[in-house]
Amino acid sequence: MHQGGAQAVTDASRERRRSPLLDDAPALLTHGYDFGARIWRRVRPGARSAPMRFLFRDAMLVRGAEGVALFYDDGLIARHGAMPAIVQETLFGHGSVHSLDGDAHRHRKATFVDAAYEDEQVARLRPLLREEWARETDAWLAGGRRSAYDAAVGVFGRAVMRWAGLPGTAAARTRWAARLAQIVDGFGSPYSPQYALAVVNRSWSDRHAQRLIEAVRTGRLAPAPGTALHAWAWHEDASGRMLDARLAGIELQNTLRPMIAVARFVAFAAKELHDRPQWRTRIASEAADAAHPAATEPGSAAPGPLAVAFAQEVRRTAPFVPMLPGWATADVELDGVHLAAGGRVVLDILGTDTDASSWPDADSFDPTRFVGVDDYEALPAFIPHGGADVRTGHRCPGEKLAIAGLASAIAALADPRLDIDDAGLGVNRRRLPTKPRSGVRIRGAGAASRCPFH
Repeated sequence: MHQGGAQAVTDASRERRRSPLLDDAPALLTHGYDFGARIWRRVRPGARSAPMRFLFRDAMLVRGAEGVALFYDDGLIARHGAMPAIVQETLFGHGSVHSLDGDAHRHRKATFVDAAYEDEQVARLRPLLREEWARETDAWLAGGRRSAYDAAVGVFGRAVMRWAGLPGTAAARTRWAARLAQIVDGFGSPYSPQYALAVVNRSWSDRHAQRLIEAVRTGRLAPAPGTALHAWAWHEDASGRMLDARLAGIELQNTLRPMIAVARFVAFAAKELHDRPQWRTRIASEAADAAHPAATEPGSAAPGPLAVAFAQEVRRTAPFVPMLPGWATADVELDGVHLAAGGRVVLDILGTDTDASSWPDADSFDPTRFVGVDDYEALPAFIPHGGADVRTGHRCPGEKLAIAGLASAIAALADPRLDIDDAGLGVNRRRLPTKPRSGVRIRGAGAASRCPFH
């Protein structure tokens, strides 16, 4: 860094430390997904770090491959207690893996990896997704008007609960999926009734998941080995003790809920397909190609490479997780900004995924950048589901499931027998989390001309 730039950053950092009332946290609520851009305007273009005050502590916002490397350095950054309680308790649950560090984190994370990350687990989910999307397509063709988001909540909920070995009817699975989706919808709005509803749904879900764990342990349920329900019912900590049934149920939900949360990406994917009809045509042609397994009838086609590339670009560009917090356990420095031990290091997720220094033509939606990219985890600035190593770090082990689910949705929504409505595609970037306002309404092609009474 040039000396003058470094001095400006240092002066800005000192100014904020002299003014403890200048806390940046409220701006996250008022600016939402544009919070990061607001902070980055304080420093030179291309900077990898920016000083700020966050929740009454000195903090550093970081981005890019350099910021990712710092944030996931276990020797410098800890996660325990860094997430505000209103998020940790409501979204992830008390005592969940997201609050652990070191050996305790790696031990519990191994069960998530076994239950969700391995390729055979993804292979088990794919046919369930195709089956559920075929049903939704049939419903739309029969006159249904569910939005892409609402349909995806149901599809992902039913599919992932069957995959996880959970009992229940399709209707019961859909209802629980709606509760889990509402928890995701409400956790980021502590000032709204949606947050109170999320707390209620969290309490209900915790009780329900705990009862499932207890039913397995008492022999009333016998999920197949290899399923998430079986894995969490019998998970033991590093000392050989089984998890408390309530905590095991929380981790069961942390295996299910991220898949259901992908419904927000589906809404953004539907918007992008609407805005890019040429891509919709290409993906529809690919999905219908008889060379793909399972592509024997409309609506049941497996997504191909173009659908997967489109899914990856949606994950890169769509506002979803804005940032992640950690504690500096030692003095750290990045790009001329120094932070003493005890300060917060905040990783700008969206700012890294759309960083102009990390991505060519970063502001453009271009799925071709992912065509032929098999090892997406090797892209250091691609972190929509977190960064670092899945097994030893904090990267989400359900990322492969998320990609499979989103690609399956894109293949289904590209079906030329469906229309994507023009209305309600605007996005409120101040709300966390967000999605296109209508959820993106879908209907059978030509449905608009039908008599509304028939």
